Amino acid sequence: MPRLNRVIGGLAEGRHVFASFAAADPSIAVEFGTTDYDALVFETEHKPWDAVALRDSLQYLLNRRQIFGADSLAAPITPLVRVPTNGGEKAQWHAKQALDLGAYGIVWPHVTSVDEAYNAVAACRYPRLPEAPRYEPAGLRGDSPAAAARYWGVSTKEYYARSDVWPLDPDGEILVAIMIESRRGVANLPDILDQVPGIGLVIPGEGDLSQELGVPRQYDHPRVAESKRRILEVCTERGVAVGHPHVTVDNVKQVLDDGYRFLMTAPVRSYPGLELGRTLTRSTS
Repeated sequence: MPRLNRVIGGLAEGRHVFASFAAADPSIAVEFGTTDYDALVFETEHKPWDAVALRDSLQYLLNRRQIFGADSLAAPITPLVRVPTNGGEKAQWHAKQALDLGAYGIVWPHVTSVDEAYNAVAACRYPRLPEAPRYEPAGLRGDSPAAAARYWGVSTKEYYARSDVWPLDPDGEILVAIMIESRRGVANLPDILDQVPGIGLVIPGEGDLSQELGVPRQYDHPRVAESKRRILEVCTERGVAVGHPHVTVDNVKQVLDDGYRFLMTAPVRSYPGLELGRTLTRSTS
């Protein structure tokens, strides 16, 4: 059965996945709809949480012509949502609403402990009986699948069957990503990954890490680099993919050499016609 979540499909096959991030805004979603990204993370941690705008953005991200010409229902660009709340706040309702609208995964900022990571996975799963396979982390997600099933293009029954968390469920289509953004998170990461199945992606939060380490936004500073190296080491030992949140044309080769698998680039607009026109008019004036 073809994957619906292209991020999971890429990570499961050992490929690199390319993503960007943007506010939940329909006009932005339209622009991304024809790009070559594998995923778009709708950013609601530092942008407003607006469920209506998120719902509309999910719809406008879809390019139905591309889906019509493809061999599966999978959206060309997989939508994920970074929720507003830190891991310790355990605000399951943000994840619930994003998933109920059709998102294929949740990015949880500021996860620092086993308990917070457990909540992150549990909030993305429906409850099941204790004797069921892959029971833990026990699901906490409330039941309202209609909009998500419609967005995925499947029946409610099929949505239930496919909406578990990967890789806890090998056939699951929901990705749980956690961000490690503090020294405590780095120190606890081995226990997090050893004790909480279902985390499909770990992303170092370079900005907040650098703040805590006293070198704001100095992503290449030795203190920040050591924390990132440790995250890569811990995840690689356990077969968990690691994302890089600040990929640029200048560092992309190093990022690939270091072993990052989920590469996020800024949503930069370019204006080549304007720039060339300005250059030519300056040279002739």
